[in-house]
Amino acid sequence: MDLEKPAGPPAAAPAGEGCLIVAIRIPVRIVVLVLVVPVRMVWDVLVVAGRFLNDTLLRPLGRALLWMGRAVFVWPFVGLWRYVLVPSGKGVAWLGKVLVVLPAIAFYRHVLTPLGHGVVWLYARVLTPIGRVLAAIGAGVWTGVLWLGRAVFVWPFVGLWRYALVPLGKGVVWLGRYLVVVPSAWLYRWILTPVGRAVAWCAKGLVRLVTTIVAGIGTGLYWITRILLVLPALAVWRWVLVPVGRVLAVVAREAGAALGHAWRVAGHISLAVGRFLGTLFWRVFVEPVRWVYRSVLTPVGHVVRDTVLRPLGNAARAAGRATRQALAAARASARRARADFRRTLLGGPAAEPVREPAPAGRKPQLTHRREPTGPEARTLGGSTTALTKD
Repeated sequence: MDLEKPAGPPAAAPAGEGCLIVAIRIPVRIVVLVLVVPVRMVWDVLVVAGRFLNDTLLRPLGRALLWMGRAVFVWPFVGLWRYVLVPSGKGVAWLGKVLVVLPAIAFYRHVLTPLGHGVVWLYARVLTPIGRVLAAIGAGVWTGVLWLGRAVFVWPFVGLWRYALVPLGKGVVWLGRYLVVVPSAWLYRWILTPVGRAVAWCAKGLVRLVTTIVAGIGTGLYWITRILLVLPALAVWRWVLVPVGRVLAVVAREAGAALGHAWRVAGHISLAVGRFLGTLFWRVFVEPVRWVYRSVLTPVGHVVRDTVLRPLGNAARAAGRATRQALAAARASARRARADFRRTLLGGPAAEPVREPAPAGRKPQLTHRREPTGPEARTLGGSTTALTKD
């Protein structure tokens, strides 16, 4: 919302404004302000409602939908990939390695490699000499066949072309040149060229005549159109449309400036109304609720806590403590009875010390099974007689 004050004073009006602009500006600003204030207040209310709806409903709903989308679409596929597909892929890869790759490597190493070495040796030691002999024989046969083919098929045609067809072609070319080309060139130079030039000169004269006639007609139409259409339209544009457009431009500019000014003023008005309504809501609803919470509910809660909840909590903790002590004593008794029974039947080492449960606030004491707890031993700073007791 544009509710803040402008950074500086409003800019001064440009110099040279006439009374018409000033007379248009004030009514336009008043009318625009009256029309814009309700729109700005409705806009501010919609903005506040939208922010409240976004913060309280849309954003939590979006986060919940995002979490649900992850829980429904992402996490199952992640779990499927991580705990099903990856282990399955590793198992399949291991099986492929054990069942396919390792046998293939062993087959290549122990079967195909020796077989290939044997084939290479056979090719180098046996097939290569045989191939060289056959190649030499084939080359000799091919050379003879080629010489025979040339003698039968190529040389007769070469002689026919060189000694018969080439001289005949040269004679035909000479006859064509002197019987067709030379007469055609003479006809083009001394007959067709002068006739063509005469026809071109006549065509140019005709084109110039037509061009002159069309230019005269075009000039007449130009001046008629200029006098009947262009000059009246130019006068209407210069003396009617331009002044009206300038007035409309001034009105539009002032309306735009008034709209911006009214929008800012409406923002201040909307801010003042919003603060008034917020203060009224605070005074009417929030302050009484705070007073009731602070002056009534808080003391009542303290009294209930001190008189009811705290004694109940202490009693529950004491009961739990007594229950734990009773259970600890029962476990110790059962442990001693089980140890005595085992030692009676099977025999065994001396009894291990047992941690006796102590009352609340005192440390447990270690005693041996089947031994009564006696007084503490004498020390240098203590005595068991009545005369030396502290």
